[in-house]
Amino acid sequence: MYRTTKCAVVFLGAGLLAFALTSRAAQSIPPGTIFPVVLNSTLSSAKAKPGQIVTARVMQDVPLTSGRTIRAGATIIGHITSATPASSGNPARLSVRFDTLKVSHEKIPIVTNLRAVASFMEVDEAQIPSMGPDRGTPQNAWTTTQIGGDSVYRGGGPVDGAFGRVGTPVYDGVLDHLNANPDGGCRAAVDSNDAPQALWLFSSNACGAYGLPHLKVVHSGRTDPAGEITFESSKGQVKVHAGAGMLLRVDAPGAASGA
Repeated sequence: MYRTTKCAVVFLGAGLLAFALTSRAAQSIPPGTIFPVVLNSTLSSAKAKPGQIVTARVMQDVPLTSGRTIRAGATIIGHITSATPASSGNPARLSVRFDTLKVSHEKIPIVTNLRAVASFMEVDEAQIPSMGPDRGTPQNAWTTTQIGGDSVYRGGGPVDGAFGRVGTPVYDGVLDHLNANPDGGCRAAVDSNDAPQALWLFSSNACGAYGLPHLKVVHSGRTDPAGEITFESSKGQVKVHAGAGMLLRVDAPGAASGA
């Protein structure tokens, strides 16, 4: 009897400790934080099934306001919530949630919305120097164009956009202050998180879909149902290939914030 009770107390204590650690970890990802990711597999309305796991890789070190850093290579895990193939008179739709951040062996629950998505071709193009002569110079001295139009002057230069100097290049991407994009429905900083964000290959005002001509983001996940991202295709199936880039923004738990 004593041994059984003692074991129960030990297991209960371990469970409470795990819950406390998870709660603290979740609180350590401030609302408004951007995660730049690349899809590990293709999203297809013709093949996806509800509950299917979807993963994406974090492509740049993500600084947090707490002073912590989520290192590139961390995994964002999500799942398909619904998929409707294209049919006569009805457009294809696909919905997905990205709701878990995996860092090493730790899984942190998060709620995210989608600010921008870009085809794998746009991702490749953003890594090629803008000017022909740059192709013969070291990569850390190239001038490149971000998805959305910002210019990155590597080798000590700034990141310039429609709003002037918006940030600085770093070895694995850029650190920029976000700018609003009223035409696309994206806001600047939210939840008082105005720290420079890890945008990787995206511009400070990147918003919506790039290089995906028939794809539309009909729900970014920033309003009810919070965290649910829905794509619709005006022609054929929804298809976002592996290698596509995304900017995911962390929402405050139980609240809707801007994309």
